Amino acid sequence: MKIALVSPYDFAYPGGVANHISSLGRHLARMGHDVKVIAPASQVVTTLGGMFIPGGKPRPIPTSGSIARVTISPRLPPSIKTVLDEEKFDIIHLHEPLMPTLCINVLRFSRTVNVGTFHAFNGRGYSLTKPLNSLLLKRWVSKLDGRIAVSKPAMEFVNKHFPGNYEIIPNGVDTEHFSPEATPIDEFCDGKLNILFVGRLEKRKGLDYLLKAYQLVKHDIPNSRLIIVGPGTRRRHKYEKEVKQSDLKDVVFVGYASHRELPRYYKTADICCAPATGWESFGIVLLEAMAVGKPVVASNIEGYASLVTDGAEALLVPPKDEARLAQALISLMSDESLRQQMGARGRLKAEEYDWEYVAQRVLNYYITVLGESQREPVSFKQELMEILDRVFSRKARFYGKTDPSS
Repeated sequence: MKIALVSPYDFAYPGGVANHISSLGRHLARMGHDVKVIAPASQVVTTLGGMFIPGGKPRPIPTSGSIARVTISPRLPPSIKTVLDEEKFDIIHLHEPLMPTLCINVLRFSRTVNVGTFHAFNGRGYSLTKPLNSLLLKRWVSKLDGRIAVSKPAMEFVNKHFPGNYEIIPNGVDTEHFSPEATPIDEFCDGKLNILFVGRLEKRKGLDYLLKAYQLVKHDIPNSRLIIVGPGTRRRHKYEKEVKQSDLKDVVFVGYASHRELPRYYKTADICCAPATGWESFGIVLLEAMAVGKPVVASNIEGYASLVTDGAEALLVPPKDEARLAQALISLMSDESLRQQMGARGRLKAEEYDWEYVAQRVLNYYITVLGESQREPVSFKQELMEILDRVFSRKARFYGKTDPSS
């Protein structure tokens, strides 16, 4: 089977969707399928070899408390049009299919069976307030022959705007790579109890609340350390300044850790903490920690609560509540037996999400959709295309003059 996996996000920049697509692509290829990954890239991508096809240059766009690095060109690169014409894919699988502009443009020119995976969950919803946006987004959704959501919260979120049938197929985890057999980081194996935070240094990830909670933890458990792993520069300077001003000891900012090194940080941790404030459709960080056999303290938000059971693999606390967060951390840090029990249960839960099984579920869904599809070639009305091009051209001109990241 010929399969195209399409991402709207910069594939050279670490992120959950890119990691999801990379893992899915590799596993589908191991099953014997011809897989191509199409995505924008700000740098040369070598991790996927000949599977990767660059789809334009991305720009940083603020969205939902984060920065989305996506293409803003109103037109599909000629090379991608050629690929679509020559490859004649059996399935085009678009991740966040309504994100501008690569996914929408691929949908425009696709003449095959299209499947979309919806990853997002946030309170802002899709831009349906403007009639034109509503018309166009609904038009693109109508071109999807199959729809996947990575979790029940993600499904409920997208279903409010685009009612239909959604198959829930979760994110996966490589349980061989993220394994209890990982080698810990030597410099942190000095007898201190390590709390690990993994995530981009963005406000919605809740590191502000963890730093406040850690002040309380450090008072009760002086022999402790907070290790912060994740990319981000602006907020890192802010956090480092706060740590220095409060004279908070044993806070280590590691910065970005490669996929190869990440299991070692999980192995080094005694507890993994995910204090996100919301907008998480799934808990991939929780899943990775559990795969390494580590207990988790996390915010009780829908995306996390749909993955773990409070008191079993994790302790869930109200978001933005540093006192409750500190209490949960102290409770777990004071009970080694409980940490081991939670870690063991977490590993068992993570094995249910191994990519071997998740990729097979995706493949089975492809087969089902192919069997049900009666798609004929579609020719959009020229006037609709002209409207779309004008809309995207205005946005492209706007962002071309103003860099949203500055």
